[in-house]
This record gives sequence, C-alpha cells and structure tokens, in this order.
Amino acid sequence: MFIVNSYSLAVVFCFITMLCWGSWGNTQKLAAKSWRYELFYWDYVIGMVLFSLLLAFTAGSIGSEGRPFLQDIGQASWSSIGWVMLGAVVFNVSNILLSASTSIAGMAVAFPLGVGIALVMGVLNNILLHPTAGQNTTLLWVGVVLVVLAVVCNGVASGKVSKEQRDPAQNRKGIILAVLAGLIMSFFSALVYNGVDLDNFAAPAAGKVTPYTAMVIFALGVFLSNFVVNTIVMKKPFVGEPVTYGQYFAGNFKTHLVGMLGGAIWALGTSLNYISAGQAGAAVSYALGQGAPMIAAIWGVFVWKEFKGADKKVYGLLGLMFCLFIAGLACVVVAGL
Repeated sequence: MFIVNSYSLAVVFCFITMLCWGSWGNTQKLAAKSWRYELFYWDYVIGMVLFSLLLAFTAGSIGSEGRPFLQDIGQASWSSIGWVMLGAVVFNVSNILLSASTSIAGMAVAFPLGVGIALVMGVLNNILLHPTAGQNTTLLWVGVVLVVLAVVCNGVASGKVSKEQRDPAQNRKGIILAVLAGLIMSFFSALVYNGVDLDNFAAPAAGKVTPYTAMVIFALGVFLSNFVVNTIVMKKPFVGEPVTYGQYFAGNFKTHLVGMLGGAIWALGTSLNYISAGQAGAAVSYALGQGAPMIAAIWGVFVWKEFKGADKKVYGLLGLMFCLFIAGLACVVVAGL
C-alpha cells in the first residue's frame, strides 16, 4: 500500500484534508436549491463508501510495504473493527447535526463553531489516547487556543448579523446544533485510531488495520448507522416538514451525483488524514485537518455571501478570525517538527 514516509508530505496531505473537510459543504449548498439536507445526506454517505473502496483497491493495494486491502481486512480482529465502527457511528450523529446546522445557519457559522469545538476536544482526546513522542505539546496547545479565539470571533460576528439577514430564532438553533455536533465529533478520530497501528504502517500488528481498511470499515459503519440515525431525522426534522424515502428515489440523477461528490470529497480528506497520522501523529494530523472551518468560512463569506450587507465591525471580526486561524495552524505544524 502507499505509505507516507516524511513529515513534510504528511503536512501537505493534512492541508489537503483541511481543504476537503472545509469544502464538501458546498455540495450541500448546491443541492439545497431543490433537495433537503436529510435526502442529500444519503447520497453523501453513498459517495463516501464508493470512494473509500476505490482508494482501498488502488493506493491501499499497491507497493511492497504494508498489507494490501483484502489481506488486511481478512486478518482484522473484531476488536479493531468494533472500534472503527464505533467511531463511525459517533461521527455520523455529529455530522448530521452539523449538516442540519449548515442548512439553518450557513457554512460560515456552522463549520467554525462545530468543527472548531471538535478541534479543541479532539486534540485533547488524541493526546491522551494516542500520544506522539517528540511532539511540542505546549506549542500545539498554543495553536489550539488561537483557533478557539478564531471561533469566538466567528460567533460574535454571527451574533451581529441583523434580524433582516437571518432569523434570530433559527440562527440560535443552528448555533446550538453546531455546538452539539462539535462536542460529539471530537471523539470519533481517537476511537477509530484504537483499531489502527499508528506506530508501524509498513508492518502493522496482527489484528490491527491499515488506514485504507479503516476508511472502508468507517464508511460502511456510517452507511449502516444511517438507516437508524438519518431515518429518525427524516421523520423528526430539526426544521421543516418530514421527508420520505419516496422523495429520495424521486430525485434526479444530477442531484444524487452532487451528494455523492460531497461524500467523495470528505472521504478523500479523511483517508489522507489517516495515512498521514503515522508521520505527523494523531493529534497534529487531526488538528491540521480540523482547520477546515477557515476554508468553510471563506466559502461562506466570499462565495455564498452569507454575511452580505453586514457592517464593517462584522467583517473586521471575520478578518481577525482568519488571521487567528492561520496563526493557530502554523503553531500546530511547528509543534510536530
């Protein structure tokens, strides 16, 4: 399988993760013109499964290092599979909440709040459960604090948006959902890594799985749990009328493809994050990937015009948010050197 053998390449892959995690929401925004997010989410999950299988049978099955996908999944212990599946279920619940928040409050609000909180708590979880030798933990936390300040700036900016631009009650609901999503999401990465041998991708321990296999198990876990989690949300939506499976199958092919593209983008970013964790460490790779709110905020502010008409103070806060995010991510990168 393809293995990352340098810290610099791992950092590059983690930045691609950040771009993917911060950009998949655009497909939801595109589909939202004619498609409820609960229906979009099924296509998103299907795209995740298809792309993870494609990657497993290509990059996950070539080269002389590591175990090829089929051999690896054949020797995986039930314990390792269970940990990855548990991480998938936790992620699925959090991501549906994040999708709901995005549909209500917009990308520029949902992602910085939800993923920003997930960054802080997730780094803590990964440091405690999967510590990496030689890592500058102090500098890593400086970076995390800067990101927290960036999230605060985003929250204040959102609060200053006038009633004419966004309904206050709906905006509060979106913020609450984003916070819940972030708290739950912070656990999924550390749970998944319990089933992966982070110390030796080239010759992983018996029973443990490679990152490519973990991604396939993860995607299947999200898909299977979606029959419970998303079905509940479809019947009891956070906003609007209930939707049915009949409406999903009545959707046109182009709309389904948009959702699948979103899932493929997310799966690409996550796969690169997993295969980078061996060199960058679980905490650093996760922290860099969770710089996604900055990317999402850029899309929300400059492409989707979610703060159009806001006063100069709001844009000043957003500018400060971007600066703090950049400084925080720089600290995270240096912490892993």
